[in-house]
Amino acid sequence: MPAASATAIVTVRPTIRHLAQLLGAVCLALPLAGHAACVDEESEARLPAEASSAGANADSPRMNLQAMVQEAFRRSQTVGAAALLAQAAQSDLSEAKAGALPQASISGSVNHVGSGTNTVATVSGMQSRAALNVGASLFDGGRQNRLTDWRSQLAEAAQQGQLSAREQVALQTVSLALERSRYRLQAQVYQQHARKMGCLVEALQTIVNADKGRASELVQARKTLQQTEMSYAQTMSQVRQTELRLRRFVGDGLPPVDGLSSVLIAVPKLEEIQADAARAADINQLTAQADAADQYASAVRASGKPQVGWSLSGSKSVGVGSPIGWSAGVNVTIPLFNQSTEHAATAAELRARAARLQRDDAIEGRVSRAADVHEQAISAFDRARRVVDVLRDSNQVRAFTLQQWQQLGKRSLFDVMSSESDHYGLRVAYVNALYDGEQANALLWSLGRGIGGWLQ
Repeated sequence: MPAASATAIVTVRPTIRHLAQLLGAVCLALPLAGHAACVDEESEARLPAEASSAGANADSPRMNLQAMVQEAFRRSQTVGAAALLAQAAQSDLSEAKAGALPQASISGSVNHVGSGTNTVATVSGMQSRAALNVGASLFDGGRQNRLTDWRSQLAEAAQQGQLSAREQVALQTVSLALERSRYRLQAQVYQQHARKMGCLVEALQTIVNADKGRASELVQARKTLQQTEMSYAQTMSQVRQTELRLRRFVGDGLPPVDGLSSVLIAVPKLEEIQADAARAADINQLTAQADAADQYASAVRASGKPQVGWSLSGSKSVGVGSPIGWSAGVNVTIPLFNQSTEHAATAAELRARAARLQRDDAIEGRVSRAADVHEQAISAFDRARRVVDVLRDSNQVRAFTLQQWQQLGKRSLFDVMSSESDHYGLRVAYVNALYDGEQANALLWSLGRGIGGWLQ
């Protein structure tokens, strides 16, 4: 080999190594020169339990959630409609209670009357008449009491329906708030990855200007940067979509998302959730509806029993004749045959049995659902812990890979970008696992005593 060629080879190798070292120096020097966009600003990932203890003051995020839920209650037309239905059911109950009280009425008329016989002259003229009627039931076989109980149970069902509507709105609001926080954290991770790749692209551009043989590395770095920027743009689109849905519930005043990653990380005990599931508003509503159907069946059967009541009436006429009349007494009605009453009572009893079967099935469904969601929550947080362990090793791998590429030339740029992509992908996986667990916890509380009760 000619000496000149050998000299050229010896010269080129140190130059490539020098350029690799120059890239590392550029990446480290840019932040010092004021280019903070090249700094990896990530914070060390922590276990959920550690995140909770580090940010143990979860009162502010919890208060933000409370404020959003209360505003969602105020704005929700579903909650408003349920409240009006509950008020209407209370008015029906008051009507049923008033049915047992004495009833009084007054009537009046103005007539032109006339009377006469063959031997007596006809008398005619104007006559005004007023009458007063008062009456009440003495015995109705318990029909009025059963009707009152029926209305009372319907009012209870409407009240539980209102609580159920509030719970659904609260769960949707909390879930959307958590999703908004999830996507914002994902966007931060993608933004940091993009800054890191932007640093590599800038440094590689400097190297390629001196060594055209490194152009493929620059193309690969730009490709990875574009992919990262695309992921960031898609995530920000998801943030905006989630915020649009959240504004439907709470309006434009969206509170910050800081701290939501550690608000719902304590998994409730499955036994407590399953015990509370049988007392949820949805279940209480079905129970009240079944009891109402039973009371209505009893009222229908009572209508077939003898009815006893008293009445008092009096009338006074002014004008022609001016008669006065009154009556007082007890009225007895004994039903002899009414087959429709039996059919109506049977239908009501069957509806009551059907409602209880629906309630039992709903309880079984909630208990089974709670066990499933509880396992999802445990699995999500376990996945988050495992990702944290992998993240620690990943952080060391990316540091060693970058060092070996910068200083020793033993790794390629593709290895560096692969380790960076794996690391940031793990950070996104950690965010997803953490918020999957929080979403499962929110649903668990909703299946039990309610997410609204947990927020108090």
